[in-house]
Amino acid sequence: MRASFLLAVVCTAGFTTAFPGMDKTMSEIQARQGGSGPSTALLGDLVHLSDRQLTRTGREIKAILRGTGNPQDLISHASYFLGTPPLGSWLCNIDTCCVWKHIADEMAPALTGTAGRCNDLARALIRLAFHDAGTWDIHSDGTGADGSIALTDECDRTPENRGLGTACDQVRTWHAKYASHGVSMADVIQFAAQVATVVCPLGPRIRFFAGRKDVAVAGPRGLLPGPFDDADRIIDMFANKTISADGVVALLGAHSASQQHSIDVDRAGDPQDSTPGVWDTEYFSETLDDDAPARVFKFQSDLNIANDPRTHATWRSYADPSAQSSWNKAYAAEYIRVSLLGVPELNSMTECSRALPPSRGSFDAPDQSQLDRFMQGLLDTATDLLFNGDVIPADLQ
Repeated sequence: MRASFLLAVVCTAGFTTAFPGMDKTMSEIQARQGGSGPSTALLGDLVHLSDRQLTRTGREIKAILRGTGNPQDLISHASYFLGTPPLGSWLCNIDTCCVWKHIADEMAPALTGTAGRCNDLARALIRLAFHDAGTWDIHSDGTGADGSIALTDECDRTPENRGLGTACDQVRTWHAKYASHGVSMADVIQFAAQVATVVCPLGPRIRFFAGRKDVAVAGPRGLLPGPFDDADRIIDMFANKTISADGVVALLGAHSASQQHSIDVDRAGDPQDSTPGVWDTEYFSETLDDDAPARVFKFQSDLNIANDPRTHATWRSYADPSAQSSWNKAYAAEYIRVSLLGVPELNSMTECSRALPPSRGSFDAPDQSQLDRFMQGLLDTATDLLFNGDVIPADLQ
């Protein structure tokens, strides 16, 4: 169904002749299978469009994909003289991003709890967006970020999507409410992930581009990483999605905010670092730390990447708290790439970053002493509160 896009990425002898420079693009992909540095391969119609054919948004996306553009927007905001125009009003209809401001205003409060931490729905929405986009690679006919994960039964049918049912139901609800205003399911899924990321304390405010088309055909199996995969499989799998080995490290940092449910059911609720619901660098340092708090849960696949010679230095570079801004920038750039996998017409997209909630640049846990007790394994009753991002009461035993 996305054959035209697949031809724009998979290099054949005849095609590289038709579009000079395509052989260089593919060599860059191949070089990064075992190399370092950010991902830089172009995607979609940007592969063959000349610079003079690009729209302003096309130029911005191309720069981000090439590693020269800014993948974050920490400044702009949707500002209206008399407040956000009512949905469906003439003023809202003439502004493509107005509907996204309404959607963001509905999403953001649902994704944080009373402690100010992002909650389990936020984490699931980030994972959902990865899984929707991740069914594409340069060798398959998968359609990528097309909304199919929620438009088909993928959420319920496939083992790799276990635990995403609630997130799928939620994006279906949002899409049903706003579809008449021109938003696609594919865009709702990616926007939800970016709202979820920025409402997590310290999370990046990733630039959002709208214009994905929906495809109600289930993606191929076997293109998503598993929690026990070795480094070779993970690095090769992501290379086939145009993502470098260093890009893998940056993207895995999303586990900073997570709590695992089903990898080990006896430890359901255990987070992957000591600051669940906070988008910080503790994940990188505590994955490497043999003396990490007792409840830090380490995926074997994360340990494999953390200790692989190709990625270890990058992993360690993010383990320093001073690396927060550099990791945020790297994550934002790689995530924009993920969110555009399989999208054929990038040049015609519209940027609506200003509709996103503001970033949260600092955070002090209001229940730090109780959180410490939980992480030490002394407070088993706090699991559900952490799932919800809520304050752990001082008198909870």
